[in-house]
Amino acid sequence: MQKYLIIRFSSIGDIVLTTPLIRCLKKQTNAEIHFLTKKGFKTILEPNPHIDKVYSIEKSIDEVMPELKAQKYDAIIDLHNNLRTRQVKLSLRAKSFSFDKINIQKWLIVNLKINYLPHVHIVDRYLKAVATLGVQDDGEGLDFFLSENDECYFKSISRKGVKVDFEKPYVAMAIGAAHQTKRMPRELIDDICRKANLPIVLLGGPAETDEGAQIATTYAERQVINACGKVSLHESAFLIKQSAKVITPDTGMMHIAAAFQKEIISVWGNTIPEFGMSPFYGNHVDRNQSFEVKNLPCRPCSKIGHAHCPKGHFKCMKNQDTTAIIEKINQ
Repeated sequence: MQKYLIIRFSSIGDIVLTTPLIRCLKKQTNAEIHFLTKKGFKTILEPNPHIDKVYSIEKSIDEVMPELKAQKYDAIIDLHNNLRTRQVKLSLRAKSFSFDKINIQKWLIVNLKINYLPHVHIVDRYLKAVATLGVQDDGEGLDFFLSENDECYFKSISRKGVKVDFEKPYVAMAIGAAHQTKRMPRELIDDICRKANLPIVLLGGPAETDEGAQIATTYAERQVINACGKVSLHESAFLIKQSAKVITPDTGMMHIAAAFQKEIISVWGNTIPEFGMSPFYGNHVDRNQSFEVKNLPCRPCSKIGHAHCPKGHFKCMKNQDTTAIIEKINQ
């Protein structure tokens, strides 16, 4: 049996975007599949039935190199393609495959606003890396596996003080993001909370705990419920799975929503869908509608994001068509 090591260290969304490759590689080659990531993202991968073993590191690849060397991999599939992954490949001395990060094209559009970006999703670029192994896209889209049954999630979420009426439709809204310039501004969040015709469940990490509590208190009569900082990643995913719609900036929550084939209202700030990381549905119906402020001379200002708007005005988010976003929510 062939044995392959896939490497992707971060982040939530990027790892979710590797799942079509994982599934297709496993099903089409029947190989043993191992995955190397950072410790903080291990729980995303462990429930995946297409992965036989997950390795993780905190700081250094030296933490796992003896175990990896003992595996004698037939090939390494490098989906991060950085200095650290090159060290892994050099140490293991196995045949390796990597994907095109299109860094030159990204640099050109970020810095010179010259657009040579290919019209190719990152999932397709990932899959192209293993085409020589005979692997093809099966069209099934992304995966996100929940490790417990639904009843456990219902009870756990309620026990943590997040009182959601799962018998009625609601909107899941992600208010956090790793970079400030991807986050929806408070004014937009407030407008949505005031005018949405469905209850809203706020999603975010510990950094959004206070903001989520404040928003939920302000709009308690509008049935706004705060789950920020209260639930785990997988419980957040469950709340997305059970929702009617998902409102999200360019974050990992967006890709988890796509994995569950949800209707998505994606709100784009400093990044652009043309980077190839828009919601991916495979051959299923595309249920995403992207909202972005086009023709801004400063956008995109980064391929990832910033701690604050480099120009100081944050027009890419503050000039969003709030009325159209709310109309889409209320359809």
